Amino acid sequence: MSLQNTLRALSDPIRRDILNLLKKGRMSAGDITDHFPVTAAAISRHLSVLKEADLIRDTREGKYIFYELNASVLEEIMLWITDLKGGIDNDQEQ
Repeated sequence: MSLQNTLRALSDPIRRDILNLLKKGRMSAGDITDHFPVTAAAISRHLSVLKEADLIRDTREGKYIFYELNASVLEEIMLWITDLKGGIDNDQEQ
């Protein structure tokens, strides 16, 4: 996991909204596109960025590609942030 790629992927509101959609379960690219007022090509690029950051996985079934969250990477990020926050609190107590 590259933290830089992950943070860059999370910096865009559309990509964060895509992740929120995928919390409910896997979705096709077309179903994801239907939720946004942007082109299918733009959503495809957002999905590519999320995939490069390893935040989502894709599975091809026939002519469709389905996307789902990669929860393990999200958990690693949360642990890192929690650890970082813990370090700040420890410094303030001393």
